[in-house]
Amino acid sequence: MNELLNIATQRANIWLQSEIIDDASKTEIRNLLTQDNPKVLIDSFYKDLEFGTGGLRGVMGVGSNCMNRYTVGAATQGLANYLKKSFAGQIKVAIAYDNRNNSAVFAQVTADVFSANGIEAFLFPELRPTPLLSFAIRYLKCQSGVVITASHNPKEYNGYKAYWQDGAQLVPPHDKNVIAEVNAIGGFENIKFKANPTLIKTISGEVEDAYYKALAERIPHKDSIQKQRNISLVYSSIHGAGITMVPECLRRLGFENLTVIEEQAKPDGNFPTVHSPNPEEQSAMQMALERAKAINAELVMATDPDTDRVGIGIKNHAGEFFLLNGNQAFSLMMWFIMQNLTDDERKSGYIAKTIVTTELVDTIAAKMNIACYNTLTGFKYIAELMGEMEGKKTFIAAGEESYGYMVGDFVRDKDAVSACAFFAALAAAAKDKGATLYDWLLKMYIDFGYYKEGLVNVVKKGATGEQEIKDMMARFRTTPPRQLGGNAVTLVLDYKTGIQKDLVTGKETALTLPKSDVLQFYTEDGSKISVRPSGTEPKIKFYVSVKATLKSKADFLTVTSLLDTRIKAIEKELV
Repeated sequence: MNELLNIATQRANIWLQSEIIDDASKTEIRNLLTQDNPKVLIDSFYKDLEFGTGGLRGVMGVGSNCMNRYTVGAATQGLANYLKKSFAGQIKVAIAYDNRNNSAVFAQVTADVFSANGIEAFLFPELRPTPLLSFAIRYLKCQSGVVITASHNPKEYNGYKAYWQDGAQLVPPHDKNVIAEVNAIGGFENIKFKANPTLIKTISGEVEDAYYKALAERIPHKDSIQKQRNISLVYSSIHGAGITMVPECLRRLGFENLTVIEEQAKPDGNFPTVHSPNPEEQSAMQMALERAKAINAELVMATDPDTDRVGIGIKNHAGEFFLLNGNQAFSLMMWFIMQNLTDDERKSGYIAKTIVTTELVDTIAAKMNIACYNTLTGFKYIAELMGEMEGKKTFIAAGEESYGYMVGDFVRDKDAVSACAFFAALAAAAKDKGATLYDWLLKMYIDFGYYKEGLVNVVKKGATGEQEIKDMMARFRTTPPRQLGGNAVTLVLDYKTGIQKDLVTGKETALTLPKSDVLQFYTEDGSKISVRPSGTEPKIKFYVSVKATLKSKADFLTVTSLLDTRIKAIEKELV
């Protein structure tokens, strides 16, 4: 604690001595230095923000470890320096932002710094979903892009996601090189904050129209949408950027009966109607679920603030709505997409997912003779794979368990706008066949196996929390469990060392993916347990996946109960 306090104090004093830092920030720093409890001071200054799986992200406030105009300016200056080393001629970047407090301010700071460095900055005139930023980079032939968002984090957070010319988030070595450039800046006086207004351009509606056109070309069963255009859909943007595109996208595709949750339609960084704007949580979608029940809708959709994740609710045979988890929704979407491919498309195409996402998708792909690739967690790795596969195979779709999905290669990041369109098309196609999404979910399980997943998030905030997470990973690595849920652990995959070890034979095999702080344990009954620190939030994640045979729809509830019991038993042993 004393060491961290000394580091934080030194960093705080550097900020106080800078002529660039504004007076209000200096007053706040002096208050932190005089408080009896130094925790906030330490958390604010003990390190610099770093790029993780989702870029730069932190609590808004004063300090080197917080989101503010100075850390945003430093990140932009570092990125600008790197871009000028990487590209010749006139460099262009696209910039977007969501509804969070200060997002518009940080976006303007970003545009100002880029322009001050002689880089042409294309800025959306108002909030827009993150996937549109990914699309705009390639459409406008930019070398880079930035979106200001903290995705589904609590309201205190904001973030800065940087993209490369392929429309994908930065991956090694670019992310590390940008950080190196940021660290080499030397002081705030070396950040060019004074804008060159002639280099800041407004992005027109042409980009959005081009996005809608590219999406429409990839939607199957358009005849079903036309016949079922009055299917009842419910959508909530949870006060985020989705309201600017999702309703319009569905309207353009022909859906005529969309109910928007008006209480959550107005963009608001304080998220007044929810505790957390995360569609993974039941509470965030409760208002939409209640409205869907009242009007007997077929499908509920809710997107997170920057509209790259979507939560899905469907109803069972009793008419009761329930939420699909990310693995269920992704599996159902991929089952729908893959069965609508031609034989040639199956031979030439491929799908992708992350290593912690359900293996049900791998099973479906294998039985349909479609290549399925696994990557590290984070859509930037899926996008990196897409770049490597260009000219070799045709990308079909991808997804991950954390409610992120992508169909077609016109966007190179998870995309809740297109995902909403595909889930609506899926619901229309099911209804056109006299079925429901619940019918098709059970049919998928009967045909390919009932895989069920659980997720436990253990939150550890601040500097002390970060160390606790490191210690937990070290314990799992040095003394891995011998059994989980009453079944022996037979295989351990350590992505940090790059070694897969068979505990039965003792054989060790090298893993092919890049090294990452992830552990996976497989048990003798086929269960898979993954452990990893989050790259975007102060938490460690435990993913539990179990499976069983489902012989009939009548057995669904019984088998579900058995799988839930197995998941709970494993979770209890982990945490």
